[in-house]
Amino acid sequence: MLSKWRYRSPRTFFGLTDEYMQGVYETFFFLKYSGGWAFSEAYNLPIGLRNWFVERLAKQIEAENAAIKDAQSGRSDAQTLTPHNQPQRPIKMFENKRQD
Repeated sequence: MLSKWRYRSPRTFFGLTDEYMQGVYETFFFLKYSGGWAFSEAYNLPIGLRNWFVERLAKQIEAENAAIKDAQSGRSDAQTLTPHNQPQRPIKMFENKRQD
């Protein structure tokens, strides 16, 4: 006699939902495309560290885009070199003097 098993748990009880896995794959893609990570590197990172890298990379990209936009619109706070803020020339340790 065959009896049907009835499960009260949702189908995703023993696995991850499709929406969750889509988010994980988007994270892998973002790290690979924007950060130059290898898939295996992103895959083997602990989840908390992977999320930190994603957030930090997104913050960096936003800052770079804002700087590009400001530079294109002429609102950049670029520093102009004056005699007071120019970098010092390195000290020459060895000077090549020709003695003829």
